[in-house]
Amino acid sequence: MLRGPATVNLWADDMEAAKTWYSELLGAQPYFERPGNGQPAAYYEWRFGDYETELGIIDRRYAPPGPDAPGGIVLHWYVDDVQAALDRLLELGAKPYMPLTEQGPGFVTASVVDPFGNILGVMHNVHYQEVLGK
Repeated sequence: MLRGPATVNLWADDMEAAKTWYSELLGAQPYFERPGNGQPAAYYEWRFGDYETELGIIDRRYAPPGPDAPGGIVLHWYVDDVQAALDRLLELGAKPYMPLTEQGPGFVTASVVDPFGNILGVMHNVHYQEVLGK
């Protein structure tokens, strides 16, 4: 039934700051933008990674009601080097959330809160490498 993530959506109050931050992190500008009815963009979207996963940043004014603090699921993005990815995220202004943790042989995780209040996880995962045939 579930075949993989189609679009991962995050929220931001300051869309232009989020566009700048994620463009720096991903090394690319968004390929899609939805205007915000006379206001700054309401949505930016990037495609990146081994499977061209879509990442969408949505203006928080469209967010469903819920808690203001980070919470819920943590999506871990695969990285080759968790420490290097964590260092880069912190350098860009993210705040630590869960420290670098060895979860078992071949599985290392860490997560941060981006400047817009979203949890962003990174992970080295041997299964991911096996699927890619590395």
